[in-house]
Amino acid sequence: MHPTEASGSGRISRRTLLKATTATAGAIATATALAELETPANAAAGFVKGVDISWVPQMEARGFSWRNASGQTQDILAVLKGYGITAVRLRTFVNPSSSPTDGHCSINEVAAFAKRVKAAGMSIMLDYMFGDTWNSVGVQNPPAAWRNMSYSQMRTAMSTYVSQTMTVMKNNDVLPTWVQIGNEINSGICRPVGSVSSPAQLTGLLNAAYDQVKAVSPNSTVCVHLAQPQKYDVMTTFFSRYAANGGKWDMSVFSSYGSADVAAGIVGNMRKISDAYGKPFLQSEFGGRVDRAASTRAALVAYTKALKDHGGQGIFYWEPECMSPFTGYTMGAWDSATQRPTVIMDGFTQA
Repeated sequence: MHPTEASGSGRISRRTLLKATTATAGAIATATALAELETPANAAAGFVKGVDISWVPQMEARGFSWRNASGQTQDILAVLKGYGITAVRLRTFVNPSSSPTDGHCSINEVAAFAKRVKAAGMSIMLDYMFGDTWNSVGVQNPPAAWRNMSYSQMRTAMSTYVSQTMTVMKNNDVLPTWVQIGNEINSGICRPVGSVSSPAQLTGLLNAAYDQVKAVSPNSTVCVHLAQPQKYDVMTTFFSRYAANGGKWDMSVFSSYGSADVAAGIVGNMRKISDAYGKPFLQSEFGGRVDRAASTRAALVAYTKALKDHGGQGIFYWEPECMSPFTGYTMGAWDSATQRPTVIMDGFTQA
C-alpha cells in the first residue's frame, strides 16, 4: 500500500482515496484442496500470476458480489482462476479497527479467508503491515501498543507477534508460500525505532520477524518489500545497510504502478538489485486506472513480459476486485456498474 508512483498520469494517491472513503464506508452498504503446502522450489517452477484481494471479506459482508466476463455471478476466486491467477496476497494488521476499508485483516480473519484461497488451489502470500492500519512507502507507524517501546522491547514484541500469528496460520493449515516482513519499507519499519537511518535496529527487528517465520514455517519464502524501484538510489541505500548489518531475507519483492513504456526499465532495476544480493525477485504490487482500462492492460502485459525476460518470478495485482461504493479507489480492474471484470484482466492471459 503506498502513494502511486509518478508515471505522467497525475494520479491521486491510494492513501488519499482510502482516507476519503473511510468516513462513509461503514454506512455503505471451488476447487480441490491442495494436498500440501507448496514449497518455494515448487512455487518457482512457473511464473506466478497473483492478486491482493484482502478487501473481499469486507465487501462480501456488505453485499457485494462479482460477475464473470459472461455476466454470471460467480465466486471471486473462481473468476480469478479463469484468468490464470494462481496466488493470493493477504495483508494483516496488528490490532485493527472495524473500518471496512482501513481495518479488519486481523490474523484470525486472514486465516479464515486463506482457507478459501487454499481450497481453490491457490498459493498464499502473507503481508505483515506491522501496524494497526496501512503502512506504506510514506508511512511506517508502529502498532499503538508498541509506540512507546524501547528497541529491545519492540524486538521482543515483534518476535512474539510473528510467532503467534504464524502459529495461527499453521493451526488453520494455511501456512503461506511467501511472507512479506513489512510493506513498502523503504524508510524502515515501526519508525522511528526501526528507521532506515538506524540500520542496526531496523535489521534487528526484521531478523526477529524472519527467525520466527522460519521457526514456524521453514519452507516459507521470506520477502523484503520495497516500493518505487525506479528510484535506484533508494533501493541501494536500504539493501546495502540491511545487508551490512546481517539482514536476513530470501526474496526481494517490489511495488510498481508505472505505465507500459517504463516497465522494462523499472523491472531492470529489480533485476539489478536481485543480482547484487543473490536473491530472486517478483513484483508484489501492480495496478492502474480502471477508467483507462486499455492502457492499464497494456502496462500489465509490459510488466509481465519484462519480468519473465529478466527472471522475475511473478506479479500481483493490488485489489483488482474493488468496486464503488465500497471504496473510491480507482485502480481496481472491475466495472462497478456491471460487476464484470474489465479488459484489464485480459492482460493476465495475453503475456
